[in-house]
Amino acid sequence: MFNDGNILIPDTELIAEFNKKLKFWYIKNHRKLLWRETTDPYKIWLSEIILQQTRVAQGTPYYEKFLLNYPTVFDLAAADERDVLRLWQGLGYYSRARNMHYTARQVVNEYGGKFPETAAGLSKLKGLGNYTAAAIASFSFGEAVAAIDGNVYRVMSRIFGIQSDMLSNQGKKEFALMAGQLVPSDDPATYNQAMIEFGALQCVPVSPACHICPVTDMCFAFAHNMQNQLPVKVKKLKVKQRFFNYIVVESNGQLAMKERPSKDIWQGLYDFYLLESTAPIEDPDDLQSLISSAGLLQQGILKMTSKIYTHILTHQRLHVSFWWLEISETNTIDLPAGLTFYTKEQIESLPKPILIDTFLKEEKYL
Repeated sequence: MFNDGNILIPDTELIAEFNKKLKFWYIKNHRKLLWRETTDPYKIWLSEIILQQTRVAQGTPYYEKFLLNYPTVFDLAAADERDVLRLWQGLGYYSRARNMHYTARQVVNEYGGKFPETAAGLSKLKGLGNYTAAAIASFSFGEAVAAIDGNVYRVMSRIFGIQSDMLSNQGKKEFALMAGQLVPSDDPATYNQAMIEFGALQCVPVSPACHICPVTDMCFAFAHNMQNQLPVKVKKLKVKQRFFNYIVVESNGQLAMKERPSKDIWQGLYDFYLLESTAPIEDPDDLQSLISSAGLLQQGILKMTSKIYTHILTHQRLHVSFWWLEISETNTIDLPAGLTFYTKEQIESLPKPILIDTFLKEEKYL
């Protein structure tokens, strides 16, 4: 090792030995994934966006659906955002889909349909952070730049004993310096794929398979029994508790729905009339104090569905109740602003949060 300020960097022989063992492991153990069979930057970009915060098994069918519907960046750019969101339904983190659609148009309109060939150029596209830009640059164009995701942070921390908080400025500097030394110039694509795959399959967060690991002889965590302590991640995300009360207004078999606004979860998706409270509500009289549309709850038969749903997001935990308000066929109703009645067929095609879709299916509406 040599010292760069306060950061210990492996010598070139150790790096070469690590990369050799890593590549051998990758060739023998890597998964056969569709996006690893191409250097097309559009397909690789698509896979990277889909796989952000999504498991491979869950993301693969979406990757296939998007390529079937939008085989080129030109097709995606020409698509209606509502159709893109509908195809994305079930993946969550819908800002990814909106950014992806925006970026497709950006690539077509500003770059003539060709993706920039460097990480620096790619990082100027909307929704592409340092990792995604580096991954595309190395996988598609062979740029010798390190793609550092959570798997790579974990591998570097354990193997080379990086004990700085990975979310701190010092930690980010240390990891970036180490990654820059490790990535080879001759085959950066295979190296980056191998590091990511090694963290996903071998050097996993809990109970890594050290007994069959090819690099235990050079692993700091193994030598010091620190697998459970590395990497260090001090910052904890505070989870906000929210209580949703949906009023599902039904008339003549149609349901009233609205498009969700910006600056909150599920932007651009469709849900029902929403009353948000500070605690769970079980008495319909308690709903009236929250409602802005006078007399809405008196215009039909209101019943609460028996199940309360818990929906967990990265930074929020939703506690969701649904109240079904059935309006008599003889009654006319002035809906609150933004709500429109939709038929069952129309609702099927609307982009909806997976929670809403699940509820409608459980209620045998869809």
